[in-house]
Amino acid sequence: MDISKLPTINVALVGHIDHGKTTLLEKLSGKWTDTHSEELKRGITIKLGYADIILHKDKEYNIQEKGKPIKYISFIDAPGHEMLMATMLSGAAIVDAAILVVAANEGIKPQTQEHLAALQAKGIKNVIIAQNKIDLVSKEQALENYKKIKEFVKGTIAQDSPIIPISAQQSINLQSLYEALDSIKLPVRNTKEKPIFVIARSFDINKPGTSPKDLHGAVLGGALKQGILKVGQEIEIKPGLTIKESNQVKQKPLETKIVSLFKGKYKQDEITPGGSLAIETELDMSTGKTDILSGCVASTFGNLPEITSSIKLKHTLFKEIFGLGEHQSIEPIKPSETLMLSVNTSTTVGIAKKINKDEIELSLKIPVVPFKGDNVGIARNINNHWRLIGYGEVI
Repeated sequence: MDISKLPTINVALVGHIDHGKTTLLEKLSGKWTDTHSEELKRGITIKLGYADIILHKDKEYNIQEKGKPIKYISFIDAPGHEMLMATMLSGAAIVDAAILVVAANEGIKPQTQEHLAALQAKGIKNVIIAQNKIDLVSKEQALENYKKIKEFVKGTIAQDSPIIPISAQQSINLQSLYEALDSIKLPVRNTKEKPIFVIARSFDINKPGTSPKDLHGAVLGGALKQGILKVGQEIEIKPGLTIKESNQVKQKPLETKIVSLFKGKYKQDEITPGGSLAIETELDMSTGKTDILSGCVASTFGNLPEITSSIKLKHTLFKEIFGLGEHQSIEPIKPSETLMLSVNTSTTVGIAKKINKDEIELSLKIPVVPFKGDNVGIARNINNHWRLIGYGEVI
């Protein structure tokens, strides 16, 4: 099937731990995304999980290729655990829309609040709320929970979002969820500008025992924010690898060639923005192991900004801290304060050097490649946990 002409969206599943995100994704896509061994052992999502579907419509929506193909959807399963906020933010950097999962039997939890704040920090305005586990509550409890959700989203980016009652476990009312996904307005895709590919994962896809002639180079997984990339093009990757030279830690940008391109499982000659994408490169396979290149940015030569160890933001702080389970207002950022920043798919720590009203300049411990106008999540260390306190725009 030629999927290059199908409308494509990237959708994140977010919400509190154990509210049913991964189960819901399995029912929507037919794929269980928790494949990391530690995740299976602990029953939670640690890394970003991925699943792609082609949504068809016959009498009903389906993924069994019945009827007309109407949309290509890339799902990203973001971790709900509070310790994994940075991973969740890097997932939010590559999506167009989100399904916020709220369990009807538990209601609004600290990470529900924190994840909605993270979507706002990353500028994601298309939100669908899945009121999950309705099979575990009475009709009265479900209605009460619905009212609490409505109250919770008042004044947020999700104020007018649809709230869809479902049971992922029992596959109840998934048709309404597919319909809501189908009705999401596609973002304007910019294919005219120079390509910017943000890397969320990197892999060595070779199985042990593969003969040398059949070995593949490192694979980069992520999203194309703008432009077009084609097989055979030379690309550069920044900041690249972290190396130690003369007792100094330095960033070493990489240069390579695109060997093949994939949108989900579909091989492509060229890729445009939309969908979770993969680039097979000529880089040594070891370069892609265990997400070494996660957080980097790739483009054709000469298009990427310089690697920088300082960043200037126009910032907005939330009124209160989410994720604590109690109301605590947010103090202004202080000079020399250490903050965690999520820039595209990368995470770094910055020290506030200059603060002038809503503008702030930070020196960074891990260099980044920032683009003017990009949204950046800002977190503060509170009781040994990074808590989202606001967001900024690169200036």
